Amino acid sequence: MSRPVTVGVDGSEGSVAAVDWAADEAALRGEGLRLVYATRWAEHQLGAMKVSHDDRAGAAEGVLAETERRVGSRQPGLALTADEVEDAPVSVLLAAAAEAELLVVGSHGLGSVRGFLIGSVGQEVIAEAARPVVLVRPGSEKDGPAPGRNAPGKVVLGLDVNEAKDELLHFAFDFAGRHAVPLEIVHTWHDSFVHHAGAAAKQERAAALADAVRPFRERFPATEVAEVSAPGRAAEHLIDAASDARLVVVGRRRAARGAHIGSVTHAVIHHAPCPVAVVPHS
Repeated sequence: MSRPVTVGVDGSEGSVAAVDWAADEAALRGEGLRLVYATRWAEHQLGAMKVSHDDRAGAAEGVLAETERRVGSRQPGLALTADEVEDAPVSVLLAAAAEAELLVVGSHGLGSVRGFLIGSVGQEVIAEAARPVVLVRPGSEKDGPAPGRNAPGKVVLGLDVNEAKDELLHFAFDFAGRHAVPLEIVHTWHDSFVHHAGAAAKQERAAALADAVRPFRERFPATEVAEVSAPGRAAEHLIDAASDARLVVVGRRRAARGAHIGSVTHAVIHHAPCPVAVVPHS
């Protein structure tokens, strides 16, 4: 059964960026777009302050109507649904993610250290979602194409060859193939590993990466692939590679809950300057 691309809507600048990204992605995939508004956004943002049902409903109606107009202008003819759900944002988005091809959420832009300000909602959703989550910040595609057209750039995948999960590889290859852009796959190790084990160990790591990627090269023969096997910190390599990327893809173990999304994924979602896809895997 076909799943929609789903995007969380709250009227913020980050939400608008996420809606634009999600609309273009849904159109490219030939899927529908679902807008989801959690009516208790305001209560979440204002802490203990209570908001009346009428005020919540009025806010939801206004935001969804404006968002539908924006999507209709950007991607005419796109199948679109809009749902107002009476619950807290994390609960609403997690439920929506379970029924989506992918879930798109916005951030609040870049902080002083050029990192995402994703807030508690984004962090909880990324850590718990059963489906891939794409995090989009305002301005991350400011130099991109006109609506409906592909932007330049590559897809970057961070891969641990010791845990080369099919979910991660398939998502990255599929996304790169759909967008007709190159895929760069990055595998790293600690400097001390090569220092103690020698040059042969470096060749072994490169061979292990090639072995992990080979089945997907065969499955997606039209996709241009570059394999990068290098010493150093994975997060630093990925953030550097993200400077001219369309999307960075990282993983998150399904068994990990709460804040346990992994140090590399945590660093990338906070500091990459482009959209980031977090793909849950077994």
